[in-house]
Amino acid sequence: MSEHADTVVFIPALNEEESLPSVLDELHEELPEVDVLVVDDGSQDRTAELARAAGADVLSFPVNRGLPVVVAAGYEYAARKHYAYCGRVDADGQHPAKELRRLLERVRSGQCDVAVGSRFVSGEGYEPYRYKPSPARRLGTGLLRRTLSLRLGRPFGDATSGMYAAAASAFPFLAQPYTTGAPEVQGLLRLAEAGLSVEEVPVNMRPRLSGESRISGKKAASLVLTVTGTILLYRWMKRGSA
Repeated sequence: MSEHADTVVFIPALNEEESLPSVLDELHEELPEVDVLVVDDGSQDRTAELARAAGADVLSFPVNRGLPVVVAAGYEYAARKHYAYCGRVDADGQHPAKELRRLLERVRSGQCDVAVGSRFVSGEGYEPYRYKPSPARRLGTGLLRRTLSLRLGRPFGDATSGMYAAAASAFPFLAQPYTTGAPEVQGLLRLAEAGLSVEEVPVNMRPRLSGESRISGKKAASLVLTVTGTILLYRWMKRGSA
């Protein structure tokens, strides 16, 4: 860990030895001033070893704990180490580091507390409909958008995006344990309730570098139901947790 970095970027990783080295190289090239943390979720391959070899700090779980635990751990680490800013990208290579830099610049300039990279909103240099999901994903995404807009009071195009930049003001809310399988959505609801500013920023994303998505078929349908339930039942779940 450097003594002077004010930003840490964390990467949730589960058996990503094929793609992780390229992700780390790109981060070091594009964001040489940041510290990097790999949260290894019980990988059975060389994920943790390769992360350390590339100069990243590594937080390893002995067994697979799941994405909600990993996401909370990344933000808890940023808070515990007193970073001013935190970024998040996936280990599969879908999130270009130059896009994360744009998100971090928004947060560092004070334009928002949290910037979320979105495949589904447009802007200068980012054409509408540049990302074309399958019909099933399009149906699920549409349902999630409509449901989330009821809770947030505004549209939000890419609620399950894993590309984030956050200021320290958001760490306490993003580091809390998640009670559903949809940590990104639950985090958005917490941030809105806390009155923090969240900006959805258009970005380009790439196909994963290797392997297959763990969210497809029945798992994708289950995720849609989980996310929708999280949105609709959020206040009830919060009272039960309290």
